[in-house]
Amino acid sequence: MIFSSLLFLFRFLPLMLLVYFAVPKKGRNAVLFLGSLLFYAWGEPVYVVLMLFSTAVDYIHGRIIESARAAGRERRAKRALLSSVVINLGLLGVFKYLDFLIASAGGLLGLSLKGFGLPLPIGISFYTFQTMSYSIDIYRGQARAQKNIIDFGAYVAMFPQLIAGPIVRYQTVAKELNERRESAEQFANGISLFLAGLGKKVLLANGIGLLWDTVAALPAARLTAATAWLGAAAFGLQIYFDFSGYSDMARGLGQMFGFSFPLNFDYPYISRSITEFWRRWHISLGTWFREYVYIPLGGNRRGLAKQLRNILVVWTLTGIWHGASWNFLLWGLYFGVLLAVEKVFLLKWLERAPGIVSRVYMLALVLISWVIFASVDGKGGIGYLRAMAGLGALPSGAAGMSAGALADPTTWYLLRNYGVLLAVCLLGATPLPKRIFSYLHTKAAGLADREEGAGEPAAAAGSAAWQLLWSGAGALLLLVCTAYLTDASYNPFLYFRF
Repeated sequence: MIFSSLLFLFRFLPLMLLVYFAVPKKGRNAVLFLGSLLFYAWGEPVYVVLMLFSTAVDYIHGRIIESARAAGRERRAKRALLSSVVINLGLLGVFKYLDFLIASAGGLLGLSLKGFGLPLPIGISFYTFQTMSYSIDIYRGQARAQKNIIDFGAYVAMFPQLIAGPIVRYQTVAKELNERRESAEQFANGISLFLAGLGKKVLLANGIGLLWDTVAALPAARLTAATAWLGAAAFGLQIYFDFSGYSDMARGLGQMFGFSFPLNFDYPYISRSITEFWRRWHISLGTWFREYVYIPLGGNRRGLAKQLRNILVVWTLTGIWHGASWNFLLWGLYFGVLLAVEKVFLLKWLERAPGIVSRVYMLALVLISWVIFASVDGKGGIGYLRAMAGLGALPSGAAGMSAGALADPTTWYLLRNYGVLLAVCLLGATPLPKRIFSYLHTKAAGLADREEGAGEPAAAAGSAAWQLLWSGAGALLLLVCTAYLTDASYNPFLYFRF
């Protein structure tokens, strides 16, 4: 079950909210825990056992670590922490990477080795990192162990951010687990954020994703440079609106239930360097690796050489976190090298360069990275990158074109059909729509106050008019998304497998 499905929108979510707010506050974590298990079991009933096992393991280890540290038994605390990390990484390794390692070993040895064919549990990368951070934070003294296993289970299995993040550290929501105060204003803000994310996912990501699918289906040897770049841009926009839209829906759902989840995307495509891009893209993942890998390795405290080593280690792990495939490893190393180069000298130059130069540099390298990311078949990815470089092998004279042509009739056909949507997506990937909204909101709420002689009734009327207009826009957005979902069969979620 995904958020952008009619089943979730009109059955699961309304029922969940009804039951949640019907029970006393003391019982709401139990409702959230059981409802989250139902949400997870809808697609993978067997793996609910894995979720419960992970919950029990980290709950027990957290209690052991805290009691051992309180008693001054440091070695016992370290052993419990190591045990927790090994079990969590072991589960992730078996279910996500074991078959890949077997197949890779077979290839190196020239043998035909079959894996176990274990289905990948949905969201295992996200909730494994969350539960590991819980044990580590308790060991560091940055969080207190949760005494109530139901409350802890609600944190681990919480359906709003279970399958696609953001990765929420326990210390971020520890207080809210027991002391949150749901309010009508917070609930309304949650609905607005959820609908904005739904619109991103359904209307923008799904729409522009069709352009990428069309280009990706063309033989790489027949791609012109313009068509190849157009397809890469489409995939870059699809994965952005797909993932950031899902993150917005998760944050909106969190607010409906009284939680404040961290921002996960901050307009990454306006960045002026790869370093800045990764401060704005999947922020919770970058924060996790910085806190639990980069800094423990020494960060930037032990000289440039070791700092560059630490960067490469982090990005190797970031790559394989995304998937058990060589293209993800290559994708991580690609960014690791770029970030290392920027750290050594390039970042200072980019900060002084004209904005247009630094942004073109960033966008070009990021779009190349998305081709690597999407190319599970390495040969297809190489052909696509050749086409982006203008080295496509279009036969001379075919359709009046010559080898390595910049564009062809297919390029113009795609631009005519997707040009408007592409422009809307490009605009939506910038802060401009948000700034326009904030400006209109300020004008609507404050106009009556600024006018001479206006009093509180006039200001209240302006605010009420704005709320009515905003509610109507939200209802219209939900109606349009529902119509799309009812009629369309194309509704992928790219990060669902992670």
